[in-house]
Amino acid sequence: DRSENGDYQYGKRRLREIDRRIRFLNKRIESAEVIDPGTRPATDQIFFGATVLYENLTEGTEHKIRIVGIDEADAEHGDVSWISPIARVLLKSREGDQVKLPTPATITHPARVETLEIIEVTYTNEQPY
Repeated sequence: DRSENGDYQYGKRRLREIDRRIRFLNKRIESAEVIDPGTRPATDQIFFGATVLYENLTEGTEHKIRIVGIDEADAEHGDVSWISPIARVLLKSREGDQVKLPTPATITHPARVETLEIIEVTYTNEQPY
């Protein structure tokens, strides 16, 4: 009897998990909205799709990031999710603003608050790297 077969039971469970994931992904695709940052009117305010050049005044370093969707995030290449801590701090700020970014403790640094100054905000389709 197949219903008592462990491999069969595992296979059926795995199939249900895969079907659930397919339904989830199909819903994500249906609700996805393509946003072309290059068509956004020129503004110095930071919104989704912005490429932001900022200086970390605490460390004296400059960084360039682009605020993207969750599925596009790639921190190694400067693409950060709009729900990441740094993006949440930067969103709605403008060129020249200074914002505070709380950072957690690491092996090399204690927890602290870093000050970031926004130098430039652009909206293009180019990658920041």
